[in-house]
Amino acid sequence: MAVLGNIIKVVLEITDKMIPEGSPVESQQNILRQLLGKAAYTEFGRKYRFNAIIRDKDPEKAFSEILPFHDYDAMHSGCWKKQMEEDRPDISWPGKTGYYALSAGTTGKESKRIPVTEDMLEAIRKTSLFQILATINFDFPADFFEKEIMMLGSSTRLTKSHKHHEGEISGIAAANIPAWFERFYRPGKKIAAITNWDKKVDAIAKEAKNWDIGTITGIPSWNELMLKRVIKYNKAGNIHDIWPNLRVFASGGVAFEPYRKSFEMLMGKPITFLDTYLASEGFLAYQSRPNKDMAMKLSTNSGIYFEFVPFVEDNLDDKGRVKQGTDALTLAEVENDKDYILIISTVAGAWRYMIGDTIRFTDKERAEIQITGRTKHFLNVVGSQLSVIQMNAAVKHMEESFDLQIPEFTVAAVREGEDFMHHWYLGAEGVADEEQIADALDDALKEMNKAYKMARSKALKKIIVSIRRPDTFYAWIEENKSKGGQVKVPRVMKEQEFKAWRVFADKHH
Repeated sequence: MAVLGNIIKVVLEITDKMIPEGSPVESQQNILRQLLGKAAYTEFGRKYRFNAIIRDKDPEKAFSEILPFHDYDAMHSGCWKKQMEEDRPDISWPGKTGYYALSAGTTGKESKRIPVTEDMLEAIRKTSLFQILATINFDFPADFFEKEIMMLGSSTRLTKSHKHHEGEISGIAAANIPAWFERFYRPGKKIAAITNWDKKVDAIAKEAKNWDIGTITGIPSWNELMLKRVIKYNKAGNIHDIWPNLRVFASGGVAFEPYRKSFEMLMGKPITFLDTYLASEGFLAYQSRPNKDMAMKLSTNSGIYFEFVPFVEDNLDDKGRVKQGTDALTLAEVENDKDYILIISTVAGAWRYMIGDTIRFTDKERAEIQITGRTKHFLNVVGSQLSVIQMNAAVKHMEESFDLQIPEFTVAAVREGEDFMHHWYLGAEGVADEEQIADALDDALKEMNKAYKMARSKALKKIIVSIRRPDTFYAWIEENKSKGGQVKVPRVMKEQEFKAWRVFADKHH
């Protein structure tokens, strides 16, 4: 009998009832006041008169009118560079910043450095607790709450630079897990500190049979490779031969749906897939209940204030940034089923920060969202207006129609004289005719997107599909950045980057 599991489950249920749900809108209003109050006497807070904004009869409106939007370059040059290189306190957030998260996002050699303050680490822990509390909504058995949690992230061995430490957000978060969590945490501190991804996964594979894993978290592509290595090393038929109590995979970093089929092939029985939204800038959302869309609840009460700019062409400049002066909506003003550019202000000293993601509300009363893509990853060169969520849906349709596993893909709009074509590369397991796939993909996109159908009758003249093994995509990441971290292959590539990718992919064919 799972005595400890029953105790933990009861504690979670009691704790969940003792913590009031609260209105997401009211929570956001309180968070904004807390952010402004705490940062009022920083250099940034004095510049933008935070004390006056707090006293305004409508602080949300005053905040949006007084502060400009910031991208990474603006925050870095105006504030974060001073904090890092001069070790100065009280610039965009009180005190000194001890950690910076390296963030390249998609493949590229130049990393951004996002501040991670002690307040942000506390906010991440708070949202993690809310996610743990939410597991009681999934009706797991009591013994599930005794099982270990595999957190496959980047190395916890951080780099010292100036007077702070640097690493990817998953490594920083794992290096700061609370003591009570260590008994559940795998692969453990020793293996987590290994910097070489292949050596880390080899160490996991060797120890795997000694662990009782109930949950796995992290980026799907790297976890899939880890699971394959564990299965192969242990000469198992599937991962449940090694971890029979595995019940949950919590995806982070990218939409999970493209990976579902290839993940299920590694399982011996069904498991629950959850989405989470942990970015270098903070833990933004988590799936709090079962739902068919895998929609996530915004973390409205954990150190992040959200604003939403309607995702329409007129609101963006030619570099994909929100135009200054564009109206941003509060949580109270958004509508379901519309795309918004996400703007955040945080306890790490990011202010009206364009994180680069677009989201859609599936249930605004619950503050539940789906990530629909990146502001720079919508394929709209000739008016096709394809979002990543539509691309994911079309690729899933290809999996079902052609009996394929397609965990990876990328696409670019390529010019041919006065016209354009879309060239898709699919990372697929299985055999299929590229021309048949191209026709079926084209038909699926026409069916789901009227703008795309219109573009195909005008300047978008052709669709090409090239099929490569998923390993080709992972080799591309390794050559351009590193394996196993937060880096992902972009779903949409700019034409210049795509030329380099095409040479690489064709060489590895």
